[in-house]
Amino acid sequence: MSTASLRARSTASDAPPKRFIFVLLDKFTMLSFSCAIEPLRLANYVAGKPLYTWKLAGENGREATCSNGATFKLDMGLEEVDREDVILVCGGIDIQKATTKPVLNWLRREARRGNTIGGMCTGAYALARAGLLDGKRATIHWENQDGFMEEFEEVKLTKSVFVMDGNRLTTAGGTSSIDLILKIVAADHGNDLANTVADLLIYSAIRTDQDTQRLSIPTRIGVRHPKLSQVIQMMEANIEDPLSPADLAEKVGMSTRQLERLFRRYLNRSPKRYYMELRLQKARNLLMQTDMSVINVALACGFASPSHFSKCYRAHYNTTPYRERGTQGQTAASPPTRLSI
Repeated sequence: MSTASLRARSTASDAPPKRFIFVLLDKFTMLSFSCAIEPLRLANYVAGKPLYTWKLAGENGREATCSNGATFKLDMGLEEVDREDVILVCGGIDIQKATTKPVLNWLRREARRGNTIGGMCTGAYALARAGLLDGKRATIHWENQDGFMEEFEEVKLTKSVFVMDGNRLTTAGGTSSIDLILKIVAADHGNDLANTVADLLIYSAIRTDQDTQRLSIPTRIGVRHPKLSQVIQMMEANIEDPLSPADLAEKVGMSTRQLERLFRRYLNRSPKRYYMELRLQKARNLLMQTDMSVINVALACGFASPSHFSKCYRAHYNTTPYRERGTQGQTAASPPTRLSI
């Protein structure tokens, strides 16, 4: 064993093992779940003793199927757990459907008993539906943020990789579970142990709750032009009340013609076209992730009339907003709350 591993083992606390209850909702995301449970296993391995234990729970108490079709055997149903247990709700696709009344009732009951409760990936949706995130800071996968913000205005949604607000924990999905668990391990047993676990995972850059989940705008668009990045940032922040190309150009100190040339050169489209694509993408997210009426979706995305919205939507997606909304029940075609991970 390396010197670092020996040091990590020696600094591990002698506190009783902490138990995690992983609640696997239907069609949960395996990546987010595995990135939470594996650091716990490795922490035990490095420490040479059981620092953490866990059980898999679910509504039927027998098995749960994740989004890639794999099935997991459960240890328990939605039973009462110890107050010291940490509950982590693992979500994935079709999260509205997976957030059933029994799940909500169980979460509320355990919350009243004072348990620490977290939502992995879209699991934050279940916590918000149960009212456990009211007035709290939270995060959810970036693809689900538009719908979440519209439905849960009382939640202080961030774009962070993970958030710890009191006894409420949320992660953005994917590998962000690693960062949250390493934060917990470090708090429980010291940085040496957390860093050794990260090394075993070949995880060379541990993120904090100050890190955002998406790539920077220059990285995303493959262009490192400061003024172009500024304009795109302003566009993303002003979807409901779009700014004119003239206003955007003025705010970054250039002419409208210069702005047009900038977009043509780097993105092969006009500023107006790019802005429209951003608005339509948000509109599609809202149609697929919420129960908002088509009219309200149109208004939320800066369209003055449903007819204009429908015309633009058809031109871009080759279908109407009403037909898009009608596919919500057809999971295979386009799930209501999709994830790209």
